[in-house]
Amino acid sequence: MYQPRHASSLGIIRILFGMLMIIDTLFERSGLEIIYRWGDNQDCHFPLFPQMQIPSFFTLALIYGTMIAGAVGIALGYKFRYSTFMYASCYWYLLLLDKTYWNNHSYLFGLVSIILLGSSANATYSIDSLLDSAEHEKTVPFWNYFILRFQFFILYFIAGLKKTDIEWLSGYAMLDLGHHWVFEPFKFILSTEKIDFFVIHLVGFLLDLTIGFWLISPVTRCYAMVFSTMFHIMNSRLFSIGMFPYVCIATTPIFCKDDWPEQLYFLIRSENCKNQDIYPQDSLKEKRITVKQRFLAFLLLTYCGIQFFLPYSHEITKGYTNWTKGLYGYSWDMMIHSWNSGLVVLRVLDNANGEEYFIDPDVWTQNQRWSKHADMCVQYAQCLKNNLMKLNGTFSSNKHWPVLSNNISIYIDVWCSLNKRFQQRMFDPYYDLLTAKWSPFEKVEWLLPLMTESDEFRSQLQSLEDHVYSWSNYSDVLFVADFPGMYLENYLTDDLVNVTLTILGGEVIYETELQAMSIKLTTGSNYVIPTNKFHKIYTNGIKPSFYMYTFVNQTLEKLGNGA
Repeated sequence: MYQPRHASSLGIIRILFGMLMIIDTLFERSGLEIIYRWGDNQDCHFPLFPQMQIPSFFTLALIYGTMIAGAVGIALGYKFRYSTFMYASCYWYLLLLDKTYWNNHSYLFGLVSIILLGSSANATYSIDSLLDSAEHEKTVPFWNYFILRFQFFILYFIAGLKKTDIEWLSGYAMLDLGHHWVFEPFKFILSTEKIDFFVIHLVGFLLDLTIGFWLISPVTRCYAMVFSTMFHIMNSRLFSIGMFPYVCIATTPIFCKDDWPEQLYFLIRSENCKNQDIYPQDSLKEKRITVKQRFLAFLLLTYCGIQFFLPYSHEITKGYTNWTKGLYGYSWDMMIHSWNSGLVVLRVLDNANGEEYFIDPDVWTQNQRWSKHADMCVQYAQCLKNNLMKLNGTFSSNKHWPVLSNNISIYIDVWCSLNKRFQQRMFDPYYDLLTAKWSPFEKVEWLLPLMTESDEFRSQLQSLEDHVYSWSNYSDVLFVADFPGMYLENYLTDDLVNVTLTILGGEVIYETELQAMSIKLTTGSNYVIPTNKFHKIYTNGIKPSFYMYTFVNQTLEKLGNGA
């Protein structure tokens, strides 16, 4: 671990990482949109620890400025440890301040910044090495390379292990990507459906699982670097994932020989010269291991153990999981779960007089990611109550806010689809979020289970969808599943025509607005639903119901026809 290695490769990685983090801070961390991200005092944010308060705008601007300065210092290698500490501390603070912006990629950047903080990445190609060449040798301990290689190896390998999930191997996670232009070369020999299954799912699984081993081996490294680079370039076109693909490409040379930049330099130079031996002879001799070195080895092993443990710690931190096994943000389960949000209904009940109010779920939030996680739903409910109490009975933006008592309840009804299943409820819609019991280490009692009964229909859904799409360029279908004893209340605008309800499984009772009429529908039944009014669909009996809406959007049709 302490054998000297040439520092040039690490220096190049440091420069590229610093440059990419400057871009990441400005665009992905909202450095250019601080006012939008943090400027509204009424906006709800979701810190990891409830005790964390949103700082003032001036303080946030100072934090972003410190991050930029730190990233510049990392790239230039100036006051390297101070610069890296400035960047890493501010980065992690902002990350922990709002969980709705967490993902595996942002977590990775934070880890790399911590690794660089403990390294000697400023030994070459840095202002520090120019200012004090005597103090900065061109060598670094081997562990500087080992820990970075380990981090990116574990990124790929765990991502591959997570893709052993039956959802991924069955081809349900990433559907319809085969239509993208990046797969045009494959379309000469494969259909779009086969591209989805073989290229995206199976090849993606094998690449993630094995690419780390190919990068480690000198025999296969060059080929692995080519495939890895192509993979990340394709991902950068397919998904909005910021600097992640570019960071992975920039750090791939960490698996190469540690002096590859120097060798490349001498190869390019026209004159006949050789690389000098930069390893001090006394450093190659066996030395006694010090207490400091033992302690550092312990820290490295602990870090490696944590990185293996966290992606599988969901059995401990049950409060942060929903239908998926894994913590959001650092489980390396990248692209395994495809979410399609259908409907989020927020209901406020004034218990003093029984009045009900419905709140737009987009109000005071910047995205709807919070609605799929129980911990953030509880945080949002508290934030919503605080805002409603502040605006109680006032006029704001030409809106008269209702007068509410202090005795209110907040309920949420979240409908979403996981990996092309039916749209279904995620949480109990009758559970008061203001009195919710939640703990990081206990299962969420108001989380409804994923309907595995719907899996028997999954092979039919694609064919049903294709059949409906064949009617018109503007026809569409919505698949819905619901629990026994519950109902869906829905409103259909007159934009939609030929709206038909078809029961695929179970038994429902269709009820029109104001209970004017009710009809029992069983498996195989169809019913044409009138628009411009509310209706309810009750799930009758002891089994779940499965049904679909089919319709044509006449507004889009008129626009498409130039009407």
